[in-house]
Amino acid sequence: MNNFSFANPVKIIFGKDTIKNISNEIPQNSPVLIIYGGGSIKKNGVYDQVISALNGYKVFEFDGIEPNPHYETCMKAVAFIKEQKIGYLLAVGGGSVIDATKFIAAAACIEDSDPWNILLKHLPVNTAMPFGTILTLPATGSEMNSGAVITRTETKDKLAFDSTAVYPKFSVLDPETTFTLPVRQIGNGVVDTFVHVAEQYLTYPTGALLQNMFAESVLRTLIIEGPKALKNPDDYDVRANLMWASTWGLNGWLKCGIVQDWSTHMIGHEITALYGLDHAQTLAIVLPGVLTLLKAQKEEMILRMGEEVFGIYNNMPKEERINLSIQAVEDFFNQMGVKTRLSDYGLGKETVEAVSERIKARGWKLGEKANIGYEEVKEILTLRL
Repeated sequence: MNNFSFANPVKIIFGKDTIKNISNEIPQNSPVLIIYGGGSIKKNGVYDQVISALNGYKVFEFDGIEPNPHYETCMKAVAFIKEQKIGYLLAVGGGSVIDATKFIAAAACIEDSDPWNILLKHLPVNTAMPFGTILTLPATGSEMNSGAVITRTETKDKLAFDSTAVYPKFSVLDPETTFTLPVRQIGNGVVDTFVHVAEQYLTYPTGALLQNMFAESVLRTLIIEGPKALKNPDDYDVRANLMWASTWGLNGWLKCGIVQDWSTHMIGHEITALYGLDHAQTLAIVLPGVLTLLKAQKEEMILRMGEEVFGIYNNMPKEERINLSIQAVEDFFNQMGVKTRLSDYGLGKETVEAVSERIKARGWKLGEKANIGYEEVKEILTLRL
């Protein structure tokens, strides 16, 4: 196991009817800005619960956060915060709303630099506004980590940043808020979580047995509970297990002492930025290609996944077991209603060229061994046509 240092300060408030508890977490004298997306929280009752919990506070609202949050929209929120002298932020929604709030919290504290440099040039974020979250769409794990991804529509860039300054102060996880999610979002959330775990697990062994077993337990939970959520969306225990699994997928515990990949995400971000596909759709396309191209490098962990997660125990040749394990991943994504080929979304060879050229222009070398350049990206995407 590799050396590591780990701390996660996020307070989790989990369970039914827990939104009301946010008044115990937010200072009474702080003007609060509620940040949310397209308004679904007003249809499912979450908004009313939030307003009731904030009775006695000075409350403002900022809506319209996009599924892939836009830098331009975030900067409008920053201007509003400064104008109204907001003291506390409350993200109500899924990972996009929470990611946007993290960037807004950081950008609002920058005075002498372009906030875009947080993403473009990795400008250090040392201070940020305090904020909490109320999760309504389990997927990204953003409610319990310090990372965020933001898109700039002007340049079609989708970039990430990470800073301990943007850990949420608290996150409310009430599984009942997910009962009304559309089928597409249920599937996307499960796939997103699966790939978060895979990016940390399907690399090469470092002797981190406990972390491997943690990862496998999250993956098995997704495989067991994901299809159930599609059939019975208001099953509380199923939704609770999926919500907690998504948080665990990227709250930092799984990465302790191991190496990480993240090439699937980086390639997927480019597809979303250029073509507007859902984040999870791009992950479902790319991950099987990454595993196929790098199966020799990743073979030990792919075989372990096949055995421990999908139950692929047999006396077949190793190569066949590896291929079956990769196919099992792709089959699961399809079972969750998330298609796995570029052609499923009307994309072809032009996408392969466009994405690989962007990787080339950025000079990126991706993966746990930094051996995925633009040529390898072209091979990966060609496999997914």
